[in-house]
Formats: sequence, structure tokens, C-alpha cells
Amino acid sequence: MTQRQQALNGTVSPEMITVAQYEGLDPEYVRSGVAEGTIAIPKNSKRSFPDVRGIGKGLRTKINANIGSSPYHMDIREEIEKLHAAVHCGADAVMDLSLGSELIYIRREIISESPVTIGTVPIYQTAFELSSSCRDITEMTIDDYLKTVRNQAEEGVDFMTIHSGVTLQALAALESQKRVLDVVSRGGSFLVSWMKKNGRQSPLYEYYDEILDILAAYDVTISLGDGMRPGATADATDRAQITELVTLAELTQRAWDKGVQVIVEGPGHVPLNMVQENIRLQKSLCKGAPFYVLGPLVTDCAAGYDHIAGAIGGALAAYFGADFLCYVTPAEHLRLPTVENVIEGVVASKIAAHAADLAKGMKYAIERDTEMAKARKNLDWEGQMRCCLDPDKARCTRESSEIGKDDVCTMCGEFCAIKRLNEVL
Repeated sequence: MTQRQQALNGTVSPEMITVAQYEGLDPEYVRSGVAEGTIAIPKNSKRSFPDVRGIGKGLRTKINANIGSSPYHMDIREEIEKLHAAVHCGADAVMDLSLGSELIYIRREIISESPVTIGTVPIYQTAFELSSSCRDITEMTIDDYLKTVRNQAEEGVDFMTIHSGVTLQALAALESQKRVLDVVSRGGSFLVSWMKKNGRQSPLYEYYDEILDILAAYDVTISLGDGMRPGATADATDRAQITELVTLAELTQRAWDKGVQVIVEGPGHVPLNMVQENIRLQKSLCKGAPFYVLGPLVTDCAAGYDHIAGAIGGALAAYFGADFLCYVTPAEHLRLPTVENVIEGVVASKIAAHAADLAKGMKYAIERDTEMAKARKNLDWEGQMRCCLDPDKARCTRESSEIGKDDVCTMCGEFCAIKRLNEVL
């Protein structure tokens, strides 16, 4: 049985217990959330790994890191290094978005090496394999796609992005309103091209039940992809995006009815003043299903610093109820990220998640901030390093300066406010 089916039957699974222990919650709270659909535990029934995490209501905000090769750059060692760097810095999940001739080998190695949940976007592999056999994505059959989903599930993938909400209705909304920047989702663009060429409904919507049957057989969580997400702030919350979201709400219920756990994906590029409303809409329409957001990026103009733009949006989104932040790296919109870019992206999202959890009054976040404050008062540098969200960078930064006295830093030296007040008070 899937986690959802066990939860509905009143069974507390070992995975629910693991999630509850990590969160400091009663396992019954987790079981109830999985039964309601407000919590998902992405874990393939064929795969075992130590850091099983829950995503959703009342839990810590989780972080995903995207890695993977491109046809222009394939290096399995580099992708494994990215995996370990992301996990070391605090990623709760990793998605392998690899393209290229080595994509299957890379994914299998990542699944084998990963201590956290692994996600994929099956249509990427389908499109690449069609291209390799001199067929275009517009020639894809549902059998081509289902074969990919089944093979990836058999390998142990824990959650999959499925763009079943990209429909003829969403396409009509896109074309009627017009956008500054059309469709930026790779999966969304594939399906728009397919529908335009074939003049038919998307096979991922038409054969949705067949997809769910495979996912249920392996307890793969479906991450309902936002193929119509805005790629420009000018396009945020338009008819295409909302038309797709309404469809995702329908698809959420259909997945739950099949015993499949659900995460719903969201935008995208969204200005600050629209972030709260986007979260409210998703939570209302999708009955509280966990919300997975890319950023969101609050400006289009931060290339090279998009991890900062994404962290600003992510902190706000998480505070208003988003459950799962997909990191954005400094390489976004520019190139395939390096290992260093992955580290920067994870830490930026980790800061956003922690800041939101702190504002929401979560015990773990309050305790960590309080411990940091105490360590600073005591000029306890080792204690401060332990409380840092990126201890490696904090330690490197401190050690790179001419410290002088161990109890102060080169910013204030003997004029340190904390040192002076400790002596006076």
C-alpha cells in the first residue's frame, strides 16, 4: 500500500514515524496529514534511504536542489559532487534534470548515492530519446511516455514532475491573453508544441489515470508541474497560469482517489505584491496540498544574483504557506550551474526557509536563533559556527582575517560593543 492508503487505513508507517521524529511531532499528526493530503512523504516503495522527510502543513519548510547534466556538458563525477554538496548544505531533496546520452547512468548513480529523496521530470528523458531516434517531441505517443515513467519508478525515483495541467484550455488562455514571455517551462513547451502540431488534447491529461496507476504501484509522489508558470513578472497570475492551476486542483483530487500522494508546483516569476495571493489561491483550490515553488523570483533583472531574488520570494512564500522551496542558483538564466553555484543556491533557500519558519514561530528555528544570540553574547566563536546556516563559509570568512585577539573580530577589535558591555554589566 502507498503511504496515503496506509494513512487512510489508520496505519502509522515507519516513514511517518521517521518524519515525526525529525519534526518533533506526534506520529499521529503526520499520519493525519498524509490522510488529508496536506502532508506528502516522497519515498518510492522500492528504495531505502536515511533522510526521509515530510513536506507540508505544520512541518519545517523543505528545500529542493536541481542538478543534472546537459547534452553540452556531461560529467557524472561533477553531478555526484553537486549531489553531496547540496545535501551537505541542507537540501532535503534533489531533482535530477539530466539530458544527454548519459542521462540514465547519471540518474542511477545519483539514486544510489543519495541519502535524500530524488525527483525527476520524465518527459525530459522521453524527449531526448525521441530526438536520438530522429523523432520530434510532437511525435510522442502515450506509450513512449508511460515507458519512461515506469522505468524511472522501477529505478527508485521518489517523486516525478508530471505536466498534466498543460491542456488545450490552458493553451487557449495563453493565446487569448498574450504574454511578454510565452512558456518558459521546458515540459510545458514540449506539450504546447505537441498540442499545436496534433490538434488534440495533451496525452498527459487524456491518459492521466494510466500515469497514476504506475505511480501508485511504486508509491511515487506526483509533483503536478506548472507548465504555464510565468517566466516574467509581467505575466504573473494571468489566465494561463490560473487556468492550469484550476486543472491541477482537479488532478490533485483524482490522484488522492488513486492513493497517490500529491505536491503541487507553482510559479515562477512573481512580484512581491502577488506572492501571498498566489499561495492563497493554490491552498484554497487544491485543498491544502503541499505547495512547491520555484523561488519565486520577485524580479526579472537579477541575473547573476537570482539566488537572492529567489530567496526573497521564497521567504515570503514560505511565510504565507508554501511548503517546499526549489532553490535558484546564481547561474539561473545564464548557464548550467557549477558545484559552487549549487552551494550558493541551497544556502540562499535555506536562509529563506529558516527565516519563514522563525516568523511562523517554529520551535527549532527559535531555539537555533536563541543559541546563536547566546553564543555571540559569550563571544563563543565555535558556538556561533555551530549555529550558522553555512558554518563552512562563516569559519572560512573569520579565519581569512587577521583576527588578533580570539575574543573579538577585526570589525571592532577592542571597541567591540559586546565585549565592553560584558565587562560593564
